[in-house]
Amino acid sequence: MKKLYFLLPFLIIACKSSTTTRVEKDAKSDSKVIEVNYKVSETEISDFLKYLSSDELEGRETGTRGIEKAAVFLEDYLKKNSIKPYFKTYRDTLTNFKSPAFNIVGVIEGTDPELKKEFVVLSAHYDHIGIEKKEQADKINNGANDDASGVTSVAAMAKYFAKTKANKRSILVVFFAGEEKGLLGSKSLVEKLKAQNFNLYTQLNIEMIGVPMKRDYLAYITGFDKSNMASKINEYTGKNTIGFLPKEAEYQLFYRSDNYSFFQAFGKPCQSISTFDFENFDFYHHVSDEFKLMDIPHITAFTQELLPAVTHIAVSPTQEITMNK
Repeated sequence: MKKLYFLLPFLIIACKSSTTTRVEKDAKSDSKVIEVNYKVSETEISDFLKYLSSDELEGRETGTRGIEKAAVFLEDYLKKNSIKPYFKTYRDTLTNFKSPAFNIVGVIEGTDPELKKEFVVLSAHYDHIGIEKKEQADKINNGANDDASGVTSVAAMAKYFAKTKANKRSILVVFFAGEEKGLLGSKSLVEKLKAQNFNLYTQLNIEMIGVPMKRDYLAYITGFDKSNMASKINEYTGKNTIGFLPKEAEYQLFYRSDNYSFFQAFGKPCQSISTFDFENFDFYHHVSDEFKLMDIPHITAFTQELLPAVTHIAVSPTQEITMNK
């Protein structure tokens, strides 16, 4: 997550998969229940996150050799899962950063001749803040929660769609660089997409989901009142998946991650989903944000629970998620 200077005082104190998807009408309500017979692999979640947050990647600061290794890893993952590059290659060069830096962008084409012209963006930032300049025992900011956890979940969702072809709309899979430098990766990308008349329906950006909250809902979205996304996700999952977190509104987190660049450019529902609630993780932008503190069963369950919602977003005949007036 982009550095929250005004939050630092608070934070310092502080299996075998089936590939079928079925949509059914709930007889007791107007809600549509989506049954996804696909299991997210806990082992794959663990292995992916462990490497992305490893010391080998040196904290993944934009423009460094560490993030270059991460970029190669993400490119290989997309290629392995038959997810095509959106541009000529997976690498989308940032236009607003002094040294070479890249978003990694793939696309899963929709199966419907008309709906495939519309895009759902699934995204997370793969950069972090790199190596501490002062001498200390541990100098690497591994960024396991921020935001290797989000990248891991998005990658698993992308694999699901690539394997099941359960999307009538096209899905743009984006791993942003430069988020920690001021949302540079998303700002650069939206300029190119706008020039192409990119037909955006909605964006789900996944940000800091490495540990669970002790609340009666799974996660929160930023900008809760800006759209009906929360209520629609809950309708699609049939669970209390998304709730309102007062701290999110107080600290205006809607403006602090890569969803905001897309919202500014397109004026569509573009929001971040998170489980970092200012009480459940003490190591924001800290060298102790490491893999060993991540709750792998939680990340797996989070991803699994969102699959019916993201599937419905990708197949609904009309654009049901809308901005509030």
